[in-house]
Amino acid sequence: MKASTHAGLSRAGAVPPVIEARGVEVTISGHPILKGVDLLIPGGQVVALIGPNGSGKTTLLRALLGLQSVDRGQILLFGQPLDRRVLRRVAYVPQKLAMESGFALSVREFLALASDRALHWFWKSHAALDKLLMPAVEEVQIVDLLDRPLAKLSGGQFQRVMVAFALLRNPDLLLLDEPTAGVDAPGEYTFYELIGELQRRRGLTVVLVSHDLSMVYRHATMVYALNGVICCEGKPEDVMNADSLKRAYGIHVAPYQHHHHHGHGHSHPHVE
Repeated sequence: MKASTHAGLSRAGAVPPVIEARGVEVTISGHPILKGVDLLIPGGQVVALIGPNGSGKTTLLRALLGLQSVDRGQILLFGQPLDRRVLRRVAYVPQKLAMESGFALSVREFLALASDRALHWFWKSHAALDKLLMPAVEEVQIVDLLDRPLAKLSGGQFQRVMVAFALLRNPDLLLLDEPTAGVDAPGEYTFYELIGELQRRRGLTVVLVSHDLSMVYRHATMVYALNGVICCEGKPEDVMNADSLKRAYGIHVAPYQHHHHHGHGHSHPHVE
């Protein structure tokens, strides 16, 4: 665990990091949100972005997506400034979207919107459309949901559909903003297991915002704790301790016990 000191660390001739941020500052409505954020994320990592509410996590994701302008500093993806070509390599899974109960699209029709090859899907048969969609649909195990109205799905089902939507773009970088908000505990566990499997199978780089520190400890390979600036960073076992987390959250963090299937407990932190 150490303070972030990454600005300008990528070297000529070396494989560039997937994400490099240098001194990123963002002010919204007169309030400074990001106050000089540095990130250096190599490829093939599952990176958790943690921190209290209002710490700038979603703002940082939006900046990485080119949706939030940056007042100062620089963001590079795959060693390149943000532009349309670079952003085509990025996919995003938001929190569950607010959706009217009468929203008419089925899961199949919604997923067709993600695939360039499925343009004009209303002219295609279900069989032809499913042939295009099926690799991603099978990968996230939602074959039985294809005919369901999108608006009628549970939180966990909806997030799996959103992951399939993201995978249809064949991304190299996947960003997820509190993807299990509103999902029950068993669904949360299986969702993070799914993301881990996808990351390993596809060689993705994954950055996810999460408030569930136990899931972070179990699944992330790197952790960044954010509160306007990067307070601490490193492997989960280095960052997920009371002293480091207090720097990010400013409150006491106490250990708790959780149990794995092999029958013995481990003590990891949670926020009180």
